[in-house]
Amino acid sequence: MLGLIEASGLSRHAFALRIGLDDSKLSKSMSGARRFSSLDLTRIAEQCQVTVDWLITGEVSPLAVAARTTSGDARAAIDAAKRYSTVRTDIASLGYPQPWQPVTADLATGEYAEQGRRLAREASMRVSQAGRSVGDGGLVILTEEVFGVDVAVVELGTGFDGLAASSDGVKLILLASSHVPPRQRFTLAHELGHLLAGDDQEVHLDRDIFDTAQARDPSEKRANAFASAFLMPEGKLRDAVGSTGLSDGTFAALACELVVSPLALAYRLLYLRLIDAGTCDRYKLLTGSRAASMAGRGEEFAQRVTEASTPRPPGLLVRDTYAAYESGAATLRPYANLLGVDVDDLRLALESEHGTHDAL
Repeated sequence: MLGLIEASGLSRHAFALRIGLDDSKLSKSMSGARRFSSLDLTRIAEQCQVTVDWLITGEVSPLAVAARTTSGDARAAIDAAKRYSTVRTDIASLGYPQPWQPVTADLATGEYAEQGRRLAREASMRVSQAGRSVGDGGLVILTEEVFGVDVAVVELGTGFDGLAASSDGVKLILLASSHVPPRQRFTLAHELGHLLAGDDQEVHLDRDIFDTAQARDPSEKRANAFASAFLMPEGKLRDAVGSTGLSDGTFAALACELVVSPLALAYRLLYLRLIDAGTCDRYKLLTGSRAASMAGRGEEFAQRVTEASTPRPPGLLVRDTYAAYESGAATLRPYANLLGVDVDDLRLALESEHGTHDAL
């Protein structure tokens, strides 16, 4: 602590004032006679531009290391993931841990693709038990609420699909904003597969989830098989095909309902032997927008493009950060940083809103 005070360029008295303590309390805390409160630690971290977790453990996160050593397209993604994981770790240390809900599946036997499909069945059961459906469309919110994963959408430009970050206290998926909703949705399911499988990858980068070279990696095969089976459940597809087969209109409507690309759906149907190779070749040439037009769901498709293109911070993290502020365990700054607004403007807005209610 003394080193941090010296590095700040402030006297002990001035430093104590900055973090809301008097000289006596600061001296007692530094000598061990008094414990720093969670709010004290938050204020010290903000003043010294370090994390609460670092103050407590002295350890640097893998994402922080990656941010220093990575360049190019992935750097912006890792920087964003580092910010979110840092807030999550700090909020957890203040009593608001991530509500991570893993699933159990046998991943010790069978080929990697079969492991992925097995994992998808267990994940689908969890979704059903929660009274939800993958076909509802809001997969980001479903992933947060059912599995307890922090999911963020960030503007990253082209050339990067997303990443998954995993540690004892952080389960984070970061997605690139996109004008192609099915691709973003498949990326989300792919990264969820990595997290649920417990892949030993503290930071897993996916510049292109459909890259053929990457797909040869066993864990990638498993994540892709998981995403395919999770987003396009076998039972749902068999019911849609029925005894009469698929018409072009039914295929287009099914792609829209599941929010998957015609290409992915065609290959999934071929794998399940619900269509032949010739039909697969014909269907996989359709674009998502064309399928939406054929199904009369162009307006819905446009709305999904808007949603997929819009950045968002992790919903669970926003909730927990505000709860920590509301309880007095944290300052307002972490919440304001997540929202991307000035902390003083936000405080004024919150106080003004309170005054408006009092006047009614």
